[in-house]
Amino acid sequence: MLESKLMDMLRCPIDGSRLQLLTEDEVSRINLVLEAGHLRDRLDQRISFPLDAGLLNREANRVYPIRGGIPSLVADEAVDLAEQLFQEVFGG
Repeated sequence: MLESKLMDMLRCPIDGSRLQLLTEDEVSRINLVLEAGHLRDRLDQRISFPLDAGLLNREANRVYPIRGGIPSLVADEAVDLAEQLFQEVFGG
């Protein structure tokens, strides 16, 4: 989806940490939680559209959505995952 050179350049707009592309399995697990209505963005808005893919800031338990092949690195659209949910989706 995203080229290796681009992935090397992408950084979290909030803290500058490196981002990694979610696996298809991780995207599926996040979308299940999303469908249940349990995910909100940083503006506390319920997320209503599933992710096509996502970028993970593992250090901050934060996911940036990718929809239509376009990553959204807008801080307010990021999803901060609670520690328990992060453990369930990413296993640590």
